[in-house]
Amino acid sequence: MAPSSTSCPRSAVSTGVGLAGLAGLALWMAVAFHYGMDGPSAGLTAVFACGLPMILWSVLVDKVHRRASTGIDWSHPRRIADGIDISAVKLLGLWATWGIIAFLYMTFSWYWQGPYPYVMNLLGHVAPVLVAASIPYVIWLDRYLVEPRDGAHALGLWLLNREERPPPGAVGDHVRAWAVKAFFLTFMLAVVPGNFAEMIHWRDDDILGNPVAFASFMIALLFTIDVAFATAGYILTFRPLDAQIRTATPHLEGWVAALICYPPFSAMGVGGPLNYQIDTRDWAYWFGGHEALLWVWGAGLVCLTGVYAWATVAFGPRFSNLTHRGIITHGPYRLTRHPAYVAKNLFWWLSILPFLVTNDNPATAIRNSLLLGIVSAIYYWRARTEEKHLSTDPVYRAYSDWAQAHAPITRLLSLLKGRRTNDPAIVPAE
Repeated sequence: MAPSSTSCPRSAVSTGVGLAGLAGLALWMAVAFHYGMDGPSAGLTAVFACGLPMILWSVLVDKVHRRASTGIDWSHPRRIADGIDISAVKLLGLWATWGIIAFLYMTFSWYWQGPYPYVMNLLGHVAPVLVAASIPYVIWLDRYLVEPRDGAHALGLWLLNREERPPPGAVGDHVRAWAVKAFFLTFMLAVVPGNFAEMIHWRDDDILGNPVAFASFMIALLFTIDVAFATAGYILTFRPLDAQIRTATPHLEGWVAALICYPPFSAMGVGGPLNYQIDTRDWAYWFGGHEALLWVWGAGLVCLTGVYAWATVAFGPRFSNLTHRGIITHGPYRLTRHPAYVAKNLFWWLSILPFLVTNDNPATAIRNSLLLGIVSAIYYWRARTEEKHLSTDPVYRAYSDWAQAHAPITRLLSLLKGRRTNDPAIVPAE
């Protein structure tokens, strides 16, 4: 039975997982900063440094591998011979998936520009290891899975064109899940090295005495944490961690709303149709000379970035766009169902100040404000598509009902909309 709206459902990830990852990441960043290790390998090590403690905490403390939601029954292993045929078909489907992804990487020129060639080279070296390691992993795990016939198995059956047909929708579910991982993992891997190097190169000696330098450093630090955790999340999609992708959204509008927020599809960047930074300067420019105001404004921006990073850390090893990998109900998700989106959009409005422009043209100020308003509306739309996807899970429905009645930001927005906050049938997005 799902929890009532008077109690918040238990989070799929504990607070300790994120704290363990933070501790590991902080230790590595301190070492790298001390020795000036700023190369791509150091950046990727940051992902390992936060990922490994999260794995250890999840298994040793939270014992997530024992949860029924993993689909694993450790007490009744099959003989290898009894499941080898299923494993072979599954490996065929898995390798075919990887082959298609590799072909797409080679085909699209986007993946051979900017920071992506490093990622492609990295994946090229890792691929043979993954193929070899997948054989014992799949055979071992299939011994314990309650139902070993998953999406990879469905694709393998479809490729073999056997009499046994894959379940309806299973191949599509598999393709969508891997499309999410293929697109977003390469994006994150491309961002990590430069982001980490920026932190290591930070050598402003007046951080504590300069409000702009302090805010800029803290924001860069928090984004480094966010990127490292997010990258680890896309990597650690393993059933023994209960971090597998349950479903990737089947709703087209969800894909559109998410992808237009990321390159190469981004509509918000320089040159994009929703570029809201024409003839603008940031907060430090407009408030220059007013040190007290700079400290207050900078602190607000740091807090918003902190909430944004906190929302990612709260996912532990399960962060991912467009997927359901368990419902997170602790940390900033006690304040609102969409803390990252709320914090991100408020940050843009308060840091860019689009209504202030350098060309003294009111039309430009109105245009910038209108475009940023459209960007915020896109994130509202994105939130609604995510709720539509997750609403099939009774745990999410229970959490949404609880947030409607108890989460402060959700309650405030509901009151502003003139809605009752104790009506579980009303589930607005923030």
